[in-house]
Amino acid sequence: MPACCVGAIALWGDKLLLVRRGKPPGQGYWSIPGGHVEPGESWQEAVEREVLEETGLVATCGAFVGWVERSAGEERYLIADFLVDVLAPETAAAADDAAELTFADVEQMTLLPMAPGLLPFLTEHGVLEG
Repeated sequence: MPACCVGAIALWGDKLLLVRRGKPPGQGYWSIPGGHVEPGESWQEAVEREVLEETGLVATCGAFVGWVERSAGEERYLIADFLVDVLAPETAAAADDAAELTFADVEQMTLLPMAPGLLPFLTEHGVLEG
């Protein structure tokens, strides 16, 4: 059975909040903040907690964007991605399992080692203009 996870899509103007994963799965890749849903936690609570843990930002969960399925070795993940609003994005700082943090536009993202499938997902779901 796949692990239930969330992803946070936070835009600041035309830039997307990205974290570089400091631990597996996805170590070294740039991705949106996110992680496991804890027992007893709602999807929305999980996304807000993950943003706070990985960036120090207070987030408000918004609209559901879509489902993503990922595998890493034997592990499988079912990820619910949500739009989020963040307070004071200029104060963001990488923490927890995020090694680095940035806000990047589409052109910048094409130059980064992005998590496989992230850019196509965001483009297909109308979050980014391709």
